[in-house]
Formats: sequence, C-alpha cells, structure tokens
Amino acid sequence: MNDMRLLLFFVLLSSCTVVSSQRYDPAKVSKPLSVKYGLALNEAKSRNYAKAIQLLDECIAADPRFVDAWLSKAGILSETRQYAASVPLYRKAFSLDSLYSSSYLLPFSIALAGNGQFEEALERVTRFLEKPNLNERLEKAARYRQNSYRFALEWQQQHPPDGFVYRRTNLGDSINTVFSEYFPSLTIDGKQLVFTRRVNNMNEDFYTSEQTGSSWSRARPLPGELNTADNEGAQTISQDGQWLIFTGCNMEDGEGSCDLFISYLTKNGWSRRQNMGRRINTEFWESQPSLSPDKRALYFAAKHPSGLGGSDLYVSYLQPNGQWGTPENLGTGINTAGDESSPFIHPDNLTLYFTSSGHPGYGGTDLFLVRRQPNGSWGTPENLGYPINTIDDEGTLTIASDGVTAYYASDGTDSRGGLDLYTFRLPQRVQPFRTLWVTGKVYDRNTGEGLPSAVELTDLQTGYTLSRVQTNEDGSYLITLPVGKNYAFNVNRRGYLFYSGSFALEAPQQQDTTYTLNIPLVPLEAGAAVVLQNIFFSTGAWELQPASLGELDRVVQLLNDNPTLRIELIGHTDNVGKPADNQLLSQNRARAVVNYLVSKGIAAGRLQARGMGATQPVADNSTEAGRAQNRRTELRVVGR
Repeated sequence: MNDMRLLLFFVLLSSCTVVSSQRYDPAKVSKPLSVKYGLALNEAKSRNYAKAIQLLDECIAADPRFVDAWLSKAGILSETRQYAASVPLYRKAFSLDSLYSSSYLLPFSIALAGNGQFEEALERVTRFLEKPNLNERLEKAARYRQNSYRFALEWQQQHPPDGFVYRRTNLGDSINTVFSEYFPSLTIDGKQLVFTRRVNNMNEDFYTSEQTGSSWSRARPLPGELNTADNEGAQTISQDGQWLIFTGCNMEDGEGSCDLFISYLTKNGWSRRQNMGRRINTEFWESQPSLSPDKRALYFAAKHPSGLGGSDLYVSYLQPNGQWGTPENLGTGINTAGDESSPFIHPDNLTLYFTSSGHPGYGGTDLFLVRRQPNGSWGTPENLGYPINTIDDEGTLTIASDGVTAYYASDGTDSRGGLDLYTFRLPQRVQPFRTLWVTGKVYDRNTGEGLPSAVELTDLQTGYTLSRVQTNEDGSYLITLPVGKNYAFNVNRRGYLFYSGSFALEAPQQQDTTYTLNIPLVPLEAGAAVVLQNIFFSTGAWELQPASLGELDRVVQLLNDNPTLRIELIGHTDNVGKPADNQLLSQNRARAVVNYLVSKGIAAGRLQARGMGATQPVADNSTEAGRAQNRRTELRVVGR
C-alpha cells in the first residue's frame, strides 16, 4: 500500500469512527414511520415500485437519518436497473452509518457495477467477503460477483478506450407498444424487420415493418396463415425474405415441448406452418433458430440430455435430397455447462453471435461472437464487452448486412411497456464483415428459360466455399458477398458448362454496392465455351497459382461427370511485349492447365492446349482494365 492509499485508509477509518459515535438504531425510528416503511416494503414486494419509492421518500423527508429507507430506495432503483440513481443513495446510507450499512456491501457493489464502476464494485464486494459468519448462499453470490468484476477490469485493461461511444435508440412507437417486442430479424437489404410481439401479454404473434428512409412504418401482423391462436415466436427470416423459421411450443403438430417450424412466402402471404421434422425436433426443447444466408445451415438452441449444459447451440445442414440433416452440437469451444442460446449467424456467414451464461463475463447472460476460421472451424468466443454487455441479461441480437447497425430487445427505462426493440452501432472490434449481395436469374442461353442451378461463392485465398445456394425453380437467386476478400463465383447445372465469375472485394470502394447478374448457361455441345475467370499466373510466368486450383477442380468434375467430353484449353495474353513471346507464354499457360487436369486422372486424349497470344483481344489494350480482360484462359468444347 503506497503512502497516499495509506493516508486515505486512515481518513476513511477516522470517518468510520466519527460515524460510529452516532450509530443508527432502527428501534428509535418512530412508530408511524416504521408503519409507513413497512407499507413501502409491501409495495416493493408487489412490484409497485413507484408507490414504494413515494412512501420511502416520505420517510426520508420526515427523518433524513432513516438509514433503512435510504438503503431500501437504493435497492429498488438498482432492482429496476436505475443504477446511476441508486449509487448515491447507497453512499448516503453508508455515510450515515457505515457499520450498520455494511451488510449491504454486496447489493451496493452490484449497483456500482451496473453503473460501470467495476473497480469500486470489486473493493466493496471484497470487503463484504471479509465479514465473518457469512451464510453459504450469500458467500456464493458474492464470489460470483467478485469474479465478474475481475473479468470486467481485465477486459478493460485488454481493450483500452478507442473513442467508441455506446448509444442505443428506441425504435419508437411505430414498432414498440405497451406489450413486449423481441427477437428482431432482418432481410439482407435491411428494409424489412420481422419480430415477435406478445399481444395482450398472452399470445405471441409475428409483426413486420418496412424501413423508408430513416423511419419504420407502423408494424402490422405478418400477412398470411402464420399467426394463430397458438404462440409463435423466436423467428428467423431468410436473407431473401422467402422463408421464416420459428419456434412453436406445445403445438398439436409438435414433437415435444418446443419445436422448430417453417413457413414460406406465397402470393397470398405466409403459408401455414410445417414442422421441420424429427431429425431436428425431439421430445425436448428446440428454439431460437438462425438461418445461414445461403439457407443451408440452421443454427438453434436446444436442451438435450446429451448436451453439455442447460441449453446448447446446434447446427443442422440441408442435404442434397432437400431434407435437414441430424443436428450437430457446436462443441466445447462454444457450448459450456451453462446456457448458450439466441444464436445469430450474420449475412457474412463467417460471424456467429450468441448469448452465454457459462463463459466468463459480466454476470447473467452476455453476448459473444465467434469467427469462422479459414478451414471452416469456429475460433474462440469473444465477449462483446462493456457497455454492450452489462451485469444484466443480454440477448436476441441481430446485425444488419452493413456490419454496423445492431438491433436487440431490452426493457430499458424508456421502454413503452415490457421489452422494446432498440438499435445501436457496433464498435469496430466486434463487427462482422460488411456484406453486399448479388441477385439475378440463371437461364438457358438458347431458350431463355430459367434453370434451377447451384450457385457457389468460394474464398480464393483459402479455397473455403463460403456459400452454396440453390436457385428457385425459375432460376432466381440471392447470394451474400462479405467485403474484404476476393471470391470465385460459379454456377453449375448438369448438362451445361459451368459459369465462371469473380468478385474482387479485398479492397472495395467505400460506398455500398449491390449487384444484379443474370447468368446464361451454355448447353454442353460442340463449340460451347467459357472463360475461366479464376485461373491465375504470375506476370510473364506459366506456373499456376494456388488460387487457381478451385476452378481447375471444377473442370475436373465437369470432365468426370461427362466421360466422353473433349475440351480445348486456349491461352490469351495482352499485347505487352513481343508477339512471339506472348504466343509462347499463352501456349505454356494452356499446357499448364492441361497438365494439371492430367495429374488429376483426366485422359490426355480428351484435352488440347492452344496459345493465341494477343491475337484475339476482347477489350482495349490501352488500359490496364482492358489488358486484364485480355489475359485469360478459355475452355471450349470440341466434342461429346
């Protein structure tokens, strides 16, 4: 202890001695005030907090040294999460009689922590634990708080202030009512908000609102046959706005206590619910779904006897036959002996948010994120930190595609009723990737008819397939594009040449950009050709770069699926350099592709290599963009 702290210690000790000479004695409180104080406690027990505080204020006005009244008012304010108002009342009580008030060191520490004063909160709860003869329950509660405050201080040390200012905004009267609103979910464009409302504080139904400019339209019940007299809640809407997966409890068509159901958007609104089947639903509790942007992975919370704790997070994958696979527990890296719930997979398909009471945190349930690693596994969970996380329970978070705008439910002091929906901006350190998207239609080049097809987005650096989308029957699709990476974009359908495209988003422009890309697929017939956009060579060289392998493996798959198909690989260059050198370079590059295919088991007799040099430009060689288009590898069908 340094000299200053030692001096402060003696000053506090002297103060305590002075106060102790004027001890508070509850027995000396007048009988009328004691009666009024008892009435206040009864009102508080009935949760009539406004009336209780009114009575306590009257007690304090009549006797400003009424320590119990100060402590009780502080406790009510803390219970209703008015921590900033609670702290000075505790201080007043302690200043009147610190010894008598010392029994309240634990709730005082909670109020301090609720106000973000973790260092003092730790000091107060540590002093509480030094008291003799604590009962087991209080000691356990105090140890729990002590660990939480220590975590908060360690987190602050590891995350110095970065200028972020946390401000949350109530979504207002067009969304929030005297009833509770919770579980917000958004479409990819951020224009449609779907949430659960507890109508008349009894029946859970779905409501929707559309954003125009900076405001939301007045929420209305979701149209169609989805809302019923049963409780429907805890939903996720697909990024394209076509599917809604939700929780239904004790339904006549359910498998257990709470099940997952699905509804589809039709021209008449949302369809009647369909149980998602016995692979996902059991006799136990399944709830809180979150659908990946490609609609192929369904994350949810469940309480199963084989789980790791109270509730765990699971994922089920959509199988090629259209059925959902057996759910997989996300494992000990994410799930704990506590409760994990409220999963939210961002449109980037790389960042998963969830709540947990088992990972170290501030108390109650905290919000965490976990990021997908290059090999597809999940990394280590990260606490979102204060003030997003507090000593109270947090949950039902959703984040818009911009990676910045977050929505969640809370019963804040400006709530219209119970839970309201709020929005706030995420600090940079816990943001997902800002995510753009591309929409369009896949069709037959010869007939113009839409083609159901598989659309894939692959990280060129890692080779990890980030999204795999099946188009609608008419060929329509939507696929999300997280910024910060470069992607191969491919479309496949049996009997057609695959489409090869790319998106260079490693260093995107600052403005948001969305894409519309209609894709004509070419039937597999002689003369059909496609430019392989994701074949890469170093300048002046013909050694294939690793980022090319994903595209080349698609060619291997095409040839294996069509064992009589014969193709020609044609290399092209720009016009920089000598024509003879360009001719040789293009020939060697085409030959490098053929050699790779042969190494993968494709018969050499099915393959031809030809170099065209700079003789067949498709763009102006006077610009770098044009020269980049001219440097290409083409695949052409020569026979079937």
